[in-house]
Amino acid sequence: MPGFLLEVGTEELPASFLSDALVQWQERIPQSLEANSLKGDVQVYGTPRRLAVLITGLPSQQPDREEEIKGPPAQAAFKDGQPTAAAAGFAKKQGVELDALSVRPTDKGEFVFVQKRIPGRPVAEILTELVPQWIWGLEGKRLMRWGNGDARFSRPIRWLVALLDETVLPLELVNGSKTIQSDRLSQGHRVLHPEPVTIAQATDYVTALKSASVTVDPEERVNLIKEQVNAVAENLGGYTVIYPDLLAEVTNLVEYPSAVVGKFEPEFLELPTEVITEVMVTHQRYFPVFKPGSFEQELLPNFITISNGDPKKSDIVAVGNERVIRARLADGRFFYEADLTKPIDSFLPQLEKVTFQEELGSVRAKVDRIVKIAEQISSQLELGEDQSQRIQRAALLCKADLVTQMVYEFPELQGIMGEKYALASGEDAEVAKAISQHYLPKGAGDVLPETLTGKIVGLADRLDTLVSIFGLGLIPSGSSDPFALRRAANAVVKIVWFDNLPINLDNLLAQIATDFAAKYHKDRASLTTALQEFFLQRIRTLLQEEKQIDYDLVNAVLGENDPEYTERTLKDLLDVRDRALYLQQIRNDSTLDNIYETVNRSTRLAAQGDLDTKQLEPTTVVRQELFQKPSEDALYKALIESVPQTQAAQQTRNYQLLVAALAKIAPAVSNFFDGPDSVLVMDSDPEIKRNRLHLLGLVRNHARVLADFGAIVKNL
Repeated sequence: MPGFLLEVGTEELPASFLSDALVQWQERIPQSLEANSLKGDVQVYGTPRRLAVLITGLPSQQPDREEEIKGPPAQAAFKDGQPTAAAAGFAKKQGVELDALSVRPTDKGEFVFVQKRIPGRPVAEILTELVPQWIWGLEGKRLMRWGNGDARFSRPIRWLVALLDETVLPLELVNGSKTIQSDRLSQGHRVLHPEPVTIAQATDYVTALKSASVTVDPEERVNLIKEQVNAVAENLGGYTVIYPDLLAEVTNLVEYPSAVVGKFEPEFLELPTEVITEVMVTHQRYFPVFKPGSFEQELLPNFITISNGDPKKSDIVAVGNERVIRARLADGRFFYEADLTKPIDSFLPQLEKVTFQEELGSVRAKVDRIVKIAEQISSQLELGEDQSQRIQRAALLCKADLVTQMVYEFPELQGIMGEKYALASGEDAEVAKAISQHYLPKGAGDVLPETLTGKIVGLADRLDTLVSIFGLGLIPSGSSDPFALRRAANAVVKIVWFDNLPINLDNLLAQIATDFAAKYHKDRASLTTALQEFFLQRIRTLLQEEKQIDYDLVNAVLGENDPEYTERTLKDLLDVRDRALYLQQIRNDSTLDNIYETVNRSTRLAAQGDLDTKQLEPTTVVRQELFQKPSEDALYKALIESVPQTQAAQQTRNYQLLVAALAKIAPAVSNFFDGPDSVLVMDSDPEIKRNRLHLLGLVRNHARVLADFGAIVKNL
């Protein structure tokens, strides 16, 4: 079966574009083939100078297929049983005889149809059409034009290889006056193999390029880099950390990876480890080397970089890299020493000159809001005076390092340097730790703050941002979220859940929104509603994606457009989490099946009554004198016995008590509906009907303490 190779040769591609392009082709090319009734094994390759795809197992042509084509209405195609010009025209257009036409009924009346056998096209013909779509369809940031054409790509395209087995597939990429024609000639490594590479047939691609010092498989380069870096670190008597982002970037910056060792003066190790690793990893793309067994990751005065040059010239490459990092570390030492000459709180006035957001004012104004919100959270949690004072101090200092020289030069060190400078200024250790940890988590999968002080300052910071940005009407839409508000809301929920903080988010949002609306003359009610809806969306997403709760059970605990559940969710985030987890548990062990039918049936009928959904006590809403059947009295007594268990479940969040109570009620409900003493709920007497609906409403209300059973799908 034919194999097809496409290689698009370019000037050096940005690492980020290469990474994205590989993913796009891996997804889109199989889909494109399938849409054309073709199948094959698709392998996507890429280096800084090329994107390639090798497809093996292709058929030589498409399979033939049958296609039904709809024509004109029957009444227009035939008159008195004879074909009209419309029928003749349709048959001619489809290349068939008139007797091949058939009439069939449709939703819009009878129409003429024809069954056509469409022969498959040669695969070479189809690939000629698809390849330009694959190339020009790639998406990315800052695509550029080059030459005098309108073609846009990440970098100029310089050559094109297209082979169907051993035959060149004739293709042209036209860009103004420049035309690139396909060939079998690729290019090897710029330094190690500057001559063209002839590829005899498609499946020789990987081997042919490897002989020209180009490793086209990114996964192979990843493994080579990890092996080399770890081996070099071990030879130095230490170990390294393979940072995923750094590994991904350097993999897409080289075609022939080789590890190069560099060194720097040991006196630079007096700098905080974070400063040195930031310089190495983020700015220079180097792998740091750590002392084995070091508790706080003490560094060795070495680094490892991945070169794309001649391994024989590694010494020369190392000298250049050493010169660069020496200068960067010298800058870092200067900034660090200059910052240490002043206590951390002396930087606070400078925050007034830093804008947080044009309409919201300075970072200093934001700090004041964070301090106030942190105080409100501390009050809710009824924290002691010492703890509250630490939280207030950390909130005040949490952004002070933003105006230090070090953070100005290395913004990624915000918070980290704040902790260092706070400790150097004699601040409490927990206060210092909170300055760095209030930024956590920085994204999905990141660690959470360790200290209570860090958690509360982090919550206050994010809640201020959420309320303030929402207050300006800058609500995230689609993929646009410039202030990372989704991430902020997720972090709020995660911190509360992880540390079981009994925070009333509903009250907090109302307090903060009230203060904001008063200061900036905004509508408090609409702002609060928008924030509530936003948090409900994030809670829904976290329950489904991170807690793995079935979608209908999430609907059941959050309620669907149910203000009572909305208020309950935001007042007690721990409760909604526990209810969702417990519902999933009893679904998985089939306990839910034992109560579902009776509770769900009661819930549906109770909707036709007028009983308050919070009412649990039968004695105040059910009239015993209206009972006509023993089943009514039995259900009434079962409900009375259930009240203590349901109330205990509410108070302790032990919903096993509630489910046990519902299971005990279930036989009485079943007998009420279908037993020998069953009743007609919708009785002709309005008082009897209302009384029976109240009984069912009470069953529903007990169940509602756990969830809205009307939202649960049976046998999901």
